[in-house]
Amino acid sequence: MSQKLNISFTKASTAKGGVAILLGDKAGHLSHDVTRVDPQDVSKRAMNIAGFDGKKLSSVDILAPEGSPVDRIVVLGIGEPSELKANDWLRFGGAAFAQIKKADSVTLYLDGPDFGLDAENAAGIALGLLLRSYKFDTYKTRSKGNGNESTPKTIKVTVVSKHAAAAKKCFADAQAIADGVSLARNLVNEPANVLGPVEFAKHASDLEKLGVEVEILTEKEMTKLGMGTLLGVAQGSVRPPRLAIMRWNGGKQKQKPIAFIGKGVVFDSGGISLKPGAGMEDMKGDMGGAAAVIGLMHALAARKAKSNVIGILGLVENMPDGNAQRPGDIVRSMSGQTIEVINTDAEGRLVLCDALWYCQQRYKPQFMINLATLTGAVIVALGHQHAGMFSNNDDLCEQLSAAGDMTQEKVWRLPLGPEYDKLIDSKFADMKNVGGRWGGSITAAQFLQRFVNDTPWVHLDIAGTGMGAPNTEINRSWGTGFGVRLLDAFVRSNYES
Repeated sequence: MSQKLNISFTKASTAKGGVAILLGDKAGHLSHDVTRVDPQDVSKRAMNIAGFDGKKLSSVDILAPEGSPVDRIVVLGIGEPSELKANDWLRFGGAAFAQIKKADSVTLYLDGPDFGLDAENAAGIALGLLLRSYKFDTYKTRSKGNGNESTPKTIKVTVVSKHAAAAKKCFADAQAIADGVSLARNLVNEPANVLGPVEFAKHASDLEKLGVEVEILTEKEMTKLGMGTLLGVAQGSVRPPRLAIMRWNGGKQKQKPIAFIGKGVVFDSGGISLKPGAGMEDMKGDMGGAAAVIGLMHALAARKAKSNVIGILGLVENMPDGNAQRPGDIVRSMSGQTIEVINTDAEGRLVLCDALWYCQQRYKPQFMINLATLTGAVIVALGHQHAGMFSNNDDLCEQLSAAGDMTQEKVWRLPLGPEYDKLIDSKFADMKNVGGRWGGSITAAQFLQRFVNDTPWVHLDIAGTGMGAPNTEINRSWGTGFGVRLLDAFVRSNYES
């Protein structure tokens, strides 16, 4: 459960109690007259003793002297203002939250000389506070013996800025994005015994409250459509699959939609090709792509994005019971193409291929972007710092790369080509679902490309970024919510009318 923050914006405020947070740059400028919160002016000496030099993300925490209207004074370094980028303000917000500790109220002063901070930056700091405040402790009992969970206190945060009115308007969008990220994080963090395909689909249906049109397909409808690959993955589980279709109509009536498709394997045991036991518990997060898509749809709807957007989630569980598909089975996809299942642990692409085909056949979108925790190979290639990006369209890649640089949810393009495509040709079917040891993330993308026809398309492999990524100033959660901010920025910058 996230710490509750009550964030407000004002042009002027005199802090009373709690923590006063000031920004300081490398030139020694502060964002507020420190004597207003430190009448005895001991802060300057404290900063000198601590060696505080305004370096980016450095800080000094000062116990307020007698006569001060606050309990603590924190000075947070922002480095050289002329070198700051938009994402730095989010990081400052996250770093500021780390300094709150047990305070009930915080006053955050932002107006420094030549800091170059505008309304969007002020809202960005507030967004950073919200993202850092996230915490998933739903299943931790607060009181021993009774299992009751206490309600977290609400911290009052007052952001003081000369751009307060405009920042408040910007913050409404930031709040929508934060809620979308939190939704995605919650879903990835939830245990698989709680979050099955049916339960996940219910979360999609909840978006109807925001004006999203939602349709849920059961196995009966998917059987009629011929989704043999998605259903093949699901047949080993007692939990039925679902295909969740979300539509946000915020653009012009005749505008072709843009589409996002998410892999939603709520738990991946590997099926008959069983995974090693060590670390298998992490496979509750194998629906990180679907979590990102539903989080994005929440953010777009909540901020009333001026675009027509489709979100599709392929929701299954991959389990090894007596009815599970076997290595060597041949399944027929909705496209009519047949697939030899060499490895039942390469199941995500089998889910996505039917979802992609369904999307491009029914909606004829401008483009499709799918997200999936698809391969361990992409982590070997890129670590946890970048998502792998594969595409048949250069323009989309440039737009996504720019959005990644803006949000610091980074993507890196990897190759596709006919020489890789040959690796997934099968002796017995049109293709097989794995291409061997080498280039595993590439052959997975080559597989998906066979189901998009001429539709502009991007595949984002987020196996290294969607869960278990290193902590940052704005995330301390195992489920990162990666993709929500990236794709929101991508839509906002390129596809809103």
